[in-house]
Amino acid sequence: MFGMADGDPASGLWNWALGNRIDPDRVRGALAGTLDRSVVPLGDHGAILCDVYHVGGDFPTLVDVFLAPAGVAEATAASAVSVRLGEAVLLPDDTLDPTRYVLAEPDGTLRLVHVDEIETDDGTERRNVRPCTGHDPGCGGAGPGGKQYPGQLP
Repeated sequence: MFGMADGDPASGLWNWALGNRIDPDRVRGALAGTLDRSVVPLGDHGAILCDVYHVGGDFPTLVDVFLAPAGVAEATAASAVSVRLGEAVLLPDDTLDPTRYVLAEPDGTLRLVHVDEIETDDGTERRNVRPCTGHDPGCGGAGPGGKQYPGQLP
């Protein structure tokens, strides 16, 4: 449905940004509940490794999921985690536009958006979320196969 966000989950790495500062144990718990697998911090032993850290910006909790399970679509997992946490989740889309993401909202909605990014010593900060209209510089417009998604002009 959303390209890289739903690409081969056997690649084993998901990188998300959450729309509020959230405790790492709460993030790992939501992910474990969504995937029905143990989720542990880096350095521990478990089915899925998950690093959670904080930066500034509008999406201050960064989540790196290692050993993501095969057969689980990333956008579906992000949407379920968003609903469980009651917070928005940003994840990469399938274009080469580094500012375009899939936004999973707490009501389960998935839509394409653009975000401004600023590199800091602590990590990438993301700000100024806006709907993908196809008019942002470098924006690919429609999703994979020309399919339109909410937040895009036909």
